[in-house]
Amino acid sequence: MRIVLALLLLASLNAAAAQLPGAVKHALRRAHIPLSHVGILVQEVGANKPAISINAGRPMNPASTMKLLTSIAALDTLGPAYRWKTEAYLDGKLDNGVLHGNLIFKGYGDPKLTLEEFWLWLRELRQRGLRDIQGDVVLDSGFFAPIRQDPGAFDDYPNRAYNVEPDALLLNFNAIHVHLIPRGRHAEVLVEPALAGYSVQNNITVSPRMGCYGIPDALDAHLDGHTIVLDGRFPADCGERDIYYSLLSHDPYFFAVFKALWQELGGSVSGTFRNGPVPADATLYSRHDSPELAQMVRDMNKYSNNLMARQLFLTLGAAVPDNADDPQAAGMTAMQSGGDISADAADPAAPALAAPDAAVPASVGRSIVRMHQWLQSRQLRFPELVLENGSGLSRKARISARHLATLLLLAARSPFYPELEASLPILGMDGTVRKRFHDTDLAGYAHLKTGTLDNVKSLAGYVDARDGKQWVVVFIINASNAPRGQAAQDALVAWVQNQAD
Repeated sequence: MRIVLALLLLASLNAAAAQLPGAVKHALRRAHIPLSHVGILVQEVGANKPAISINAGRPMNPASTMKLLTSIAALDTLGPAYRWKTEAYLDGKLDNGVLHGNLIFKGYGDPKLTLEEFWLWLRELRQRGLRDIQGDVVLDSGFFAPIRQDPGAFDDYPNRAYNVEPDALLLNFNAIHVHLIPRGRHAEVLVEPALAGYSVQNNITVSPRMGCYGIPDALDAHLDGHTIVLDGRFPADCGERDIYYSLLSHDPYFFAVFKALWQELGGSVSGTFRNGPVPADATLYSRHDSPELAQMVRDMNKYSNNLMARQLFLTLGAAVPDNADDPQAAGMTAMQSGGDISADAADPAAPALAAPDAAVPASVGRSIVRMHQWLQSRQLRFPELVLENGSGLSRKARISARHLATLLLLAARSPFYPELEASLPILGMDGTVRKRFHDTDLAGYAHLKTGTLDNVKSLAGYVDARDGKQWVVVFIINASNAPRGQAAQDALVAWVQNQAD
């Protein structure tokens, strides 16, 4: 029996290998990546079956290509014109520019409330007549349920900006931007934003014998009381560089940025900060609206912003009913029947779910429920799907190449397809694939989302062939040599663009 099973497996792998273009097989062999460790699906948009399907139904870690599921569900559920709001309330009497009471900020999960937008909004508050705050700054982040997770749990780098946890009142990605300039034996640093009450101690030296690779690992930033301490060595011949850190938790960061900007605008605040809900008798003073979802998805996917994806994923969970906290109890049961359907069987005219409701705090569990509800509303069954945070920054996340392709095929027939395609990096031109096929005649002919983790290298998106046909390509590698698999992925993209028929 063992011999028979081994022969069947060998026959299956040989049959699969026969589907692959020679250049792809050669690249995989050179990278020492077994065929059993890849999941591939290539299908023409509008076709009934794939041209290439290898291990397409196998659950695999997709890394950041998981953002495609989050993006497509969000565009379909919320609509491309959806905006996040952030509100400012007065809890007290405003008299001749002086607020005798507290200023309250309430967030609703805006993924990209940047320093520039915040400054403009605070300038508006000044123009409305607010100058001096004789009270505290109260921060209401209750739209998201508290997330209690160690930011260093993923890779032991808790101060890296990509490990910032979501927050309903996220400001400027909770990040500190350090711009490094080599000058003599020491590196000059420019730190943004200014943080009221905090100073910078720069201990970074310049080394003439360092290579440019791995600069972030040669530097360190930490907080010593109210001092930002920068340590490490910086290569002299690598030019100016930018590094981002997250050293403060959300509330103190928000207040330090607010106070610094507020003082620059001529205002003052006598109190400190605290977290709490908006009182029932507080007065709405001003509201800031984010850019539209279509732009947010573009910013998220072009450079694979994990925090934006996690904010969006949580936003999707805000409308799940109170009795749907358990993803196993609501939504997943309907998905466990197994099987699969083609993209043609899904109904692009199915009604979208309601927009998020501020009365129901969002949580990861609710977002998982909501995602399965959305899949069910589109008649999609993904029994292998494992969701953790919607960004792909996960060791647990799983989806198959077939179902990533199903999502892309579904999106290609939807009204929001132009917004999705525009959000994906353009081959050889921008985003995470700007260096692949740069200055070749293939540049510009594919929109591809990439993903990279330890032991994971993934690629998924749309490729335009020379004959005018459009293809969906998904190529996931889960192997110890996964980073060396990029050549095989590039070979497949080139084959589809040049030779697929």
